[in-house]
Amino acid sequence: MTNGKQIVVLDRGFVYVGDVTTDGDWCEIKNASCIRRWGTTKGLGELAAKGPLENTKLDPAGTVRAPIRAVIAMLACEVEKWTAR
Repeated sequence: MTNGKQIVVLDRGFVYVGDVTTDGDWCEIKNASCIRRWGTTKGLGELAAKGPLENTKLDPAGTVRAPIRAVIAMLACEVEKWTAR
């Protein structure tokens, strides 16, 4: 299933953003970046809605595959805000 641009929170504190598909037992995040520093005052919802902010730190991660059981949450992103980065 194609889920579009999402922020994905995984167990053990990993947070990624990218183009997400889910298939059976796997979550695949293409064009992924690890969100090392949110840079927000209102949490991940603000980041999903506004895109990367001045203090946001993103580390390119390529394609990330994680077992679906490791997914804690997915937040839909405003695509226009993330493509302008």
